[in-house]
Amino acid sequence: HDSTCHYQALLVAIAGLLCLVLTHLGRSSSLPEQQRLECRFSSGMERVRYLQRHIYNQEEHLRFDSCVGRYQAVTELGRIQAEYWNSQKGFLEQKRAKVDTFCRFNSAIVEILTVQQRAEPKVTVYPTKTQPLDHHNLLVCSVSGFYPGHIEVRWFRNGQEEKTGVVSTGLIRNGDWTFQTLVMLETVPQSGEVYTCQVEHPSLTSPATVEWIHFKTSSGGGHEGECDPLPFYTHVKSSKKVLRDSACK
Repeated sequence: HDSTCHYQALLVAIAGLLCLVLTHLGRSSSLPEQQRLECRFSSGMERVRYLQRHIYNQEEHLRFDSCVGRYQAVTELGRIQAEYWNSQKGFLEQKRAKVDTFCRFNSAIVEILTVQQRAEPKVTVYPTKTQPLDHHNLLVCSVSGFYPGHIEVRWFRNGQEEKTGVVSTGLIRNGDWTFQTLVMLETVPQSGEVYTCQVEHPSLTSPATVEWIHFKTSSGGGHEGECDPLPFYTHVKSSKKVLRDSACK
């Protein structure tokens, strides 16, 4: 029979847990067979879990879990094979060693691609409309080009955090590992008020802030005219939290 096989690699980061997945796809006749290898890293990659799943016709029948240390039958079809492999001590020791020979061996690549990769956000602030003062307006804080996706964006008016009238688009993928988001504040600007968008992100040693000031001055003709918004960057001290998970539960 003609047979084909190829490998698919997938790197996943969810809730602080890194997972490297390598899938071997084999096809014989019309029924596909898969061997799915997973490395799960947590606690700074000190905890490592190796999983090997055997899938036939889109159903998992057999698996090896380094947290268990032996093969486990998922269905009756995998029971005989699990019993045989578990009886082969040398073969079983090789599988237990995959935590080091396969997972930790490749952990440096995983760390470069995910843990160490950082892209600082670019922050700009602008109004959606050019309106006179004392009228409803929507201030937009545009945050773009950042990685990883965990980010906190807050609005302040004259140093006080604004929690009402704040709307966010949520995370938007750019297609190149980076993200963007828009966080908007509905407000009625008053002369001299200072609006600040504050952004906290793992790539920043301190929060990035952009201030937007809208005020009126008297023009040369003796009537009032609006000045253009004035954005600029400042930095203040910040702290970061690290989420951890357990590889074997």
